[in-house]
Amino acid sequence: MSTRITVSALVHKPVAHVWNTWADPKHITQWCAASDDWHCPKATNDLRTGGKFSSTMAARDGSFSFDFEGVYDDVQPHKRIAYTMGDGRTCEILFTSENGATRVVESFDAETQNPVEMQRGGWQAILDRFKAYAEAQA
Repeated sequence: MSTRITVSALVHKPVAHVWNTWADPKHITQWCAASDDWHCPKATNDLRTGGKFSSTMAARDGSFSFDFEGVYDDVQPHKRIAYTMGDGRTCEILFTSENGATRVVESFDAETQNPVEMQRGGWQAILDRFKAYAEAQA
């Protein structure tokens, strides 16, 4: 059984805004990176049960890139997204309203190539960038 990792953030925007910012590829390409030396030049997202997604994660210097892909197992608009990644690991994202803000909680199966703390740090960094980007949007 694999290790489950959970990261979270409180985004100071309503759930509908947070959901749209999370789901729209034009937004995904703006926030989906763990650090400033990485970016997401391309994203596709068919956010429905059975739909597929893909985000290209790339080093800005062109030295490395990969596609983060999966299939949605369950989509409950403004509440829950569950998906299976290309390597068979799963992830669940919950969106919960908290006094006009939105708590985003992301739980995923760890992979076996990198230390758990490194994975937690990377996913939390992406979520923190999402929070900053979503809060900056009108």
